[in-house]
Amino acid sequence: MTLAPTTMAATREALGPTLVRLREEGLDIVVVDADLGVSTTARVFAAAFPERFFTVGVAEQNMIGVAAGLAAAGKIAVASTFAVFAPGRCFDQIRISVAHPHLNVKLIGSHGGITVGEDGISAQAIEDLALVCSLVGFRVIVPVIHDDTYRFQLGKADLLRRGKDVTVIALGVMVKPALDAAASLQQEGIDCRVLNMATLRPLDEEAIVAAARETGAIVTAEEHLVHCGLGSMLSQVVTATHPVPMGFVGMKDRYAESGSPAQLLEKYGLTADDIIREVRAVLKRKKV
Repeated sequence: MTLAPTTMAATREALGPTLVRLREEGLDIVVVDADLGVSTTARVFAAAFPERFFTVGVAEQNMIGVAAGLAAAGKIAVASTFAVFAPGRCFDQIRISVAHPHLNVKLIGSHGGITVGEDGISAQAIEDLALVCSLVGFRVIVPVIHDDTYRFQLGKADLLRRGKDVTVIALGVMVKPALDAAASLQQEGIDCRVLNMATLRPLDEEAIVAAARETGAIVTAEEHLVHCGLGSMLSQVVTATHPVPMGFVGMKDRYAESGSPAQLLEKYGLTADDIIREVRAVLKRKKV
């Protein structure tokens, strides 16, 4: 079984319209912006509900403080900016003002990973998942937009393709290369299961353990640092429950540079071909 979107769209394009719909359904939403509402599409909400939209300019730390205050007053506060700025620039404010008091702030970080492209290293967030996953009480989601029949379940991995020889577990932009790799591996007689781990916290440990037991080998694929992201988190589950050979496709102890998204993904080993090579290597270590 395979599932893949028929059209491509940036996930940020869903933010503004979704917030408008949720407010129209009656949720007590307020939105705080740090001068990037056009890029995140939060300005769509501003146009519909100007009295519920607050912009603080280029001051992400202030954005978090304002959002925390609104949440403390009982509102459902949404703060959005690029991932390199939140959690990157304002981790301390998120930790102290949101995580410690367990406030209902929805933090949207767009433009994560290296596919920010030509904007270069200063705009590429490859540590953001590690930062937010370190916060107690946070739920962390890396979505891929599906068609209208799909229903997201918090904490549940999406089974995109069944398989019995090896499992590739991916998130974000690496989900499509994972599916492409599985299709190519099928031509070699390798039956590859593919999971989209859209939720990092809470993690779907049941799906991970099932993959280890039923396929005997796992490869992770992410656009972030493998030593503190998806690969690291899954390794903890696998080693504690059902150890199997594992491989990791992702950023490995280095930062990227300026270039087109396609160029960067190829240079830093984040393509379907790289997943295929990792799968082959892991299968050589798999117990028959």
